[in-house]
Amino acid sequence: MIFLFTDFGAADIYVGQVKAVLAAQAPKVPVIDLLHEAPPFNVKAGAHILAALSTQIPQDSVTLAVVDPGVGGPREAVAVLADGRWFVGPDNGLLSVTAARAVAVEVHAIGWKPERLSASFHGRDLFAPVAAMLAGGRRKAAKLEKREQLAVILGADDLPEVIYVDHYGNLMTGIRAAALPRERTLTIEGRTIAHARVFSDAPAGKLFWYENSLGMVEIAASGASAQQMLGFAPGNRVD
Repeated sequence: MIFLFTDFGAADIYVGQVKAVLAAQAPKVPVIDLLHEAPPFNVKAGAHILAALSTQIPQDSVTLAVVDPGVGGPREAVAVLADGRWFVGPDNGLLSVTAARAVAVEVHAIGWKPERLSASFHGRDLFAPVAAMLAGGRRKAAKLEKREQLAVILGADDLPEVIYVDHYGNLMTGIRAAALPRERTLTIEGRTIAHARVFSDAPAGKLFWYENSLGMVEIAASGASAQQMLGFAPGNRVD
């Protein structure tokens, strides 16, 4: 399987072009959309979202991950094998949290280059063909060159910030909930926010935090938008 993780926007013209390449070069491989609304240009948030989502990705799969504001610049294209899962994308930190949390990691620069490479759309012209090669068992064709480590490393630590806002207005943070005691309160904009197990345990319209289905701390409001109540967006700090 090939999984797609981008900040392209599902309604724009870019995702379809990437899928067209994958359909041509890996026609029998299922393609699954993980997310196309990653915070635009925000590599740090994207890296932590990808790391959270990667726990649900099966082994022997390929994830094409693109949040790449430096496309066309000097950063390398890389393929990372992390605990049996391939991740293809830019070496700008996006893959580094997933790599840092993995037990077994291999980092490879991508040596293959297409005949036509758009300066601004490596997701279509470079990353998609390489993802198709890996998914089709054609690793040699990608001309992978082993590296000691990624050039940009964000590390394995949690990120005490909002990293994603869903259409309900729930605020997913980069904090893994397993390390946070349930009696712990969060302080945001002068508000004290307590824990609730699920939405039905919280009073209507009241802010609370809970462990979401990916194991991350998420701030929500029962029957209401936490984003509207707090005015938060990716990058706002959570203490």
